Amino acid sequence: MTSKLKLAGAGVAVVVVIAAIAYVFMTPYNRTPGVRLGGTETAAPADWRTVDNGPLMQIKPAGFPPLVINIWYVGTAEGVISATRPDNGYWGNRMRANSNGWIRIGDAAYEMQAEEILNPTDRNRMLQAYVDKYNLESVPGMNYAALTDPDLPWEVFLWTAR
Repeated sequence: MTSKLKLAGAGVAVVVVIAAIAYVFMTPYNRTPGVRLGGTETAAPADWRTVDNGPLMQIKPAGFPPLVINIWYVGTAEGVISATRPDNGYWGNRMRANSNGWIRIGDAAYEMQAEEILNPTDRNRMLQAYVDKYNLESVPGMNYAALTDPDLPWEVFLWTAR
């Protein structure tokens, strides 16, 4: 009986190890958050519009626990815009606590810092860039009027190289 328990325990251990490896190395490319950013460390471009050709980037806020998430972005002349719903979300709070982090666009990884954009004029201009890039004007709840609703202020961050 003990050999069957040992065999079952070994089987469970193998499954746990495989799941942990998959979580660390694969999930940054899926919808599920991961812990490893990956990519090649790359010098920041002079103009971030040159990297505005993909649908998603990954962000990794500094600190513990490690976290990598996929998010929409817009490359601009001054940096990279990201935004999150007005729900006081986890990654937005982490960026407020420590503005340092990393982003990955394609295979390029950049050392960055994020500043929350609170000025309504600047925030609305950046949200318009979101609507334009992702063609959201006809999407209920995601059009410009919804994103700039002062009662539901989306959290907008501008990432710049550090």
